Amino acid sequence: MARSPSVLEHDWLGASRAAVDGLRLVLRAAGTRDARVAETGTRGEGGDRTLVIDANAEAAVFAQLDVLHDAGARFTAISEERGTVDYGAGGGPPYVVIDPIDGSTNAKRGLSHYALSIAVADGGTMADVVFGFVHDFGPDEEWHAVRGGGAFLGGQPLGAVPEERRSHDGRLELVAIESARPEYLAEAGDGLAAHVHRLRAIGSIAVSLCQLAAGRVDGMVALWRTRAVDAAAGQLIVRESGGVVTFTTDPEGEPLAAPLDDNDARLVLAAARNPSSLAHLAGLPVA
Repeated sequence: MARSPSVLEHDWLGASRAAVDGLRLVLRAAGTRDARVAETGTRGEGGDRTLVIDANAEAAVFAQLDVLHDAGARFTAISEERGTVDYGAGGGPPYVVIDPIDGSTNAKRGLSHYALSIAVADGGTMADVVFGFVHDFGPDEEWHAVRGGGAFLGGQPLGAVPEERRSHDGRLELVAIESARPEYLAEAGDGLAAHVHRLRAIGSIAVSLCQLAAGRVDGMVALWRTRAVDAAAGQLIVRESGGVVTFTTDPEGEPLAAPLDDNDARLVLAAARNPSSLAHLAGLPVA
């Protein structure tokens, strides 16, 4: 499919930052645990029960998409809650892939690390993502990347990312996992023990990928199948930092062919600093 040369002509970074400002108001208004666990009584396109803060956060993002559309941008939005919304692109690319609150369990329980994730793509797969933005509201960190233009933290280039660290016995020193459900951990336990020294369950796929991009962890793996809205932005940030990502367990498969435009698709995901480590993580069992 031909790629649109005009995708990055629009101010996606400015719109993303404005959406963060809107989300801050939403989160401030829902300052108590009771307010954050309140449900709308409906389910989003991803199948999960929709929280009031999810719906309000999504509205804050779509308000900024409305501004871009009014300024001439044409695209198809794909969101966790609303599904597909046509902004004049006829349901095709460019795609804007949105998770208003990735890590919503953390957000509703008052735990750190929950993020706005926005990706813009000129085609229908992970390989086609041209812009990725993640704002982690816990430490108040902004991450973004432009395809071929590098990865940024707080608006500054990430620069040289440290090499992966390994324990004295050769295992990866620290790996982020999603999800931490006991049965998934049990099934992957032997493989994890063979290749990983310690685990961190952050609770947000987008944020976990960003931690890898900065070299704060040495790998990332999802032990259950995830959705494009969770990973589209973060995977570009990893790749632009020099890391590697795959959405397949097939060593001969195309690692970035996972679809962006299907909210029903459930994707495997692993990421690392180099192909050798990626192969070990991608070989773990996935629920």
